[in-house]
Amino acid sequence: MGDLFDLTGKVALVTGSTRGIGRAIAEALVARGAKVVISSRKADACEQVAGEIGAAAVPIACNVSDDGAIARLLAETEARLGPVDILVCNAAVNPYMGPFLDTPDDAFDKTIAVNIRANMRLCKGVVPGMQAKGGGAIVIVSSIAAFKGSEHLGIYAVTKAADTQIVRNLAVAYGGDNIRVNGIAPAVVKTDFARALYEDPERAKRVAESYALKRLGVPEDIAGVAVMLASRAGGWMTGQTLIVDGGWSAMG
Repeated sequence: MGDLFDLTGKVALVTGSTRGIGRAIAEALVARGAKVVISSRKADACEQVAGEIGAAAVPIACNVSDDGAIARLLAETEARLGPVDILVCNAAVNPYMGPFLDTPDDAFDKTIAVNIRANMRLCKGVVPGMQAKGGGAIVIVSSIAAFKGSEHLGIYAVTKAADTQIVRNLAVAYGGDNIRVNGIAPAVVKTDFARALYEDPERAKRVAESYALKRLGVPEDIAGVAVMLASRAGGWMTGQTLIVDGGWSAMG
């Protein structure tokens, strides 16, 4: 069968990949043989991380809330590496925590722009190249928040639920082109995004105890799933959002 996880020769683009889950995914894709674009808002961070990962990592900065910046990111990626085989939409924001109906208009617009619109623009940009190459893989990082009500993460949860529907829509629309589209829905992972939670020892302990594995996630826990979805190992999976939550959803 060969190595089902081999990505040699593949071109991958990972947004939000200078830290946390995005960086772990980028490093894992490089380890399996892919050439990976490291992208986030700040050029110096992209360059630093790409330098640390090695020659297979290419830094291209992009603010995904800007349609023009997305177009430039895609054009530069193709010019430097060729058409994208693997797209990982990881960049996301959560500018507001509080009652859903009190969400400020600017926070609402920003969350929609980054967590939904940018993902759609990125997918629209890579699909033609994937069609021309005979296939590809798209992975959208969602959240466990997509699957439950939330008192304080309302707009974030709404956008993450929308991402799961983007996954299904694109999987149906482009399955005939051998383009697989899947999502990953993590629970609490130790990243800067969740720092306020896990740096509170008592709160972190309570959350960990609600998981079957009795620990919070780490970025590498998500990276392995992304490699599977991007590779031949996930060759007959599409339209799914995999919940990776340490067993939280299995608990009574």
